[in-house]
Amino acid sequence: MINTRIPSRGSRPKSGEARVKSRSSTAGGSHSAPKKFDPNRAPEKGSATERLMNAQPAYSTRSGSGSGTGGSSNYRGPDSRNDSGAERQVHAPFVHKPRQPPMTIRLDQIRKVLDEVLTMRFAADSVVSHWFRAHPNLGIRDRSEVAEAVYDVLRHLRRYRQLAESGVGNAVRRLAIQGAISTMDPEKVKTVMDAGELAWLDRIGQIDPQSMPLSIRASLPDWLFDRMKDLPDLESLATSLNKHAPLDIRVNPMKAERDEMLADLTRGNAVRHAPVATPFSPWGIRLKGRPAMNKWHQFEHGLIEVQDEGSQLLALLVGPKRGEMVIDFCAGAGGKTLLLGALMRSTGRLYAFDVSATRLAKAKPRFARSGLSNVVPVAIDHENDQRVRRLAGKAHRVLVDAPCSGVGTLRRNPDLKWRQSAQSLEELVALQARILASASRCVAPGGRLVYATCSLLVEENEQQAEKFLSEHPDFELVDAAPIIAARTPLEIDGPYFKLRPDVHGTDGFFAAVFERRKAASDVSTESDAEASPAPKAAVKIKQAVAAAEPVAQGSAEPVSEPEVVPAQQPVVCAQVEQDDALAPTAQAAPAPEPVAIAPAPMGSAASKGAVMSSPLDQIAEHFAEEIVPVAPKRERKKSTKVTKSV
Repeated sequence: MINTRIPSRGSRPKSGEARVKSRSSTAGGSHSAPKKFDPNRAPEKGSATERLMNAQPAYSTRSGSGSGTGGSSNYRGPDSRNDSGAERQVHAPFVHKPRQPPMTIRLDQIRKVLDEVLTMRFAADSVVSHWFRAHPNLGIRDRSEVAEAVYDVLRHLRRYRQLAESGVGNAVRRLAIQGAISTMDPEKVKTVMDAGELAWLDRIGQIDPQSMPLSIRASLPDWLFDRMKDLPDLESLATSLNKHAPLDIRVNPMKAERDEMLADLTRGNAVRHAPVATPFSPWGIRLKGRPAMNKWHQFEHGLIEVQDEGSQLLALLVGPKRGEMVIDFCAGAGGKTLLLGALMRSTGRLYAFDVSATRLAKAKPRFARSGLSNVVPVAIDHENDQRVRRLAGKAHRVLVDAPCSGVGTLRRNPDLKWRQSAQSLEELVALQARILASASRCVAPGGRLVYATCSLLVEENEQQAEKFLSEHPDFELVDAAPIIAARTPLEIDGPYFKLRPDVHGTDGFFAAVFERRKAASDVSTESDAEASPAPKAAVKIKQAVAAAEPVAQGSAEPVSEPEVVPAQQPVVCAQVEQDDALAPTAQAAPAPEPVAIAPAPMGSAASKGAVMSSPLDQIAEHFAEEIVPVAPKRERKKSTKVTKSV
């Protein structure tokens, strides 16, 4: 039963004010009123507030005397007692060290990096990158200033050391001061130098650089100066090697055009780097400064790549064509491989050989970003690897960008001249000869071999090419001048391809182009085929028609005798198959009678390029030209297919 009784007035809920009064009246003194907050009142003993006030920081010292100026955690001041009389610990205030001037910090950073770089155990760029990763709090501007000063010291190390001998104090700091004055504001650097350093700086400022020997003035080690002293205009060359190198990028011919890319860069963030077209390479763009290209959308989508203009021109010497087999014997990071694959339009087969699997692994993202599908990276153990021998006599083009001293790239890698010696140069020359001999075995008869280095030394360039020709009589030297002149406005003296930074504005490069002579049997076979192509084609067409005779059945109009016409342009198998696929499907037709095809007389309309209307004529042209050798079984299959469409 449901209780429907209405509650009385006394049992109804009370309002908020009445509820407070009722609560206070019914308390009857069992609960006291809340105490008013007193900021001067000491916390209760044992409460959380007292424990928090008496807590000591982790870095404070809990032991020590309470008197004196030791600044220990037991220091007692005049207000060490609270209102309740209990003793309260008061710690000494934290003392901040005065902040050093920014230039003092910068000089110290440069000195620390130089301490690691000047050991010459590792490459300078690797050491600098490792130091920056260990100090992630440095900004972009800080990293740029430190790196520029360090590389300036490496470029002029011999001259700076000569001048630093007259100073006092830390020798590496004096090198850092010279690098900072050369790359930053000299007045700001002088504000953080002491009196002795300022006096030393005034003394070296009065020395005339022209009074020094060229080897010291140009900061060339003795082993390198002895090999470069016979080069023409050595002082101009040595001066250019100690300057900053511009940043060259290359447009991916598979995805973009240079003019369109220039217009795109001038509208974006790259406008402050003043992009301009390179004078010689048809794909190059030159930028000022050091932009962070890895964040550009053009770089992320594989439209551009970083590559020096001289390195781009080497691809023109190789001259790869579509469908060929090409080998980049020392691929490295894959810069030249990318351009070769783009010129091949991602067709054929492009092998990227290198002894370093790590370098090839780093190149794979570049291959994927570029959109190439014909690149096959292969990590080999040495130049005579079994995988290299399997390609003996099969490659149409082989590029050997041999490991070298890198003298031509001293603008970008100034530490190379200090990390090498005459002994290491001899080892490199022997290695280059072995690599070139091994790569030459892969070249097919009539194929091209390009030997290239980024060096300026005769031992690695001309002498290496002459030695190779003397030991390999089946190769002959090809003049590089007309090959380059056909695609670029660059004029060279030949027969070798040579670039200098003081003349061409690129890194120093050398290249020699060789071509493998064809065997006598191959030459005689080709001459016989050229002398009488029509009878040979007629015989092959007879075989093809006879093979297709059992397949074709039915009735159709008779096929007239076609004339064999020498083609003006070569016809490949792919074109014949494409015509067959596009031909309309006909009803079953009877097999045509085998016919003998006579060659067209010289000077007739047929020999001057008359248009052929039937697929059978195209087959005759294909066999007459013999562009692509076809196996007998495959030839029979293709002939049957063509007869079906007819």
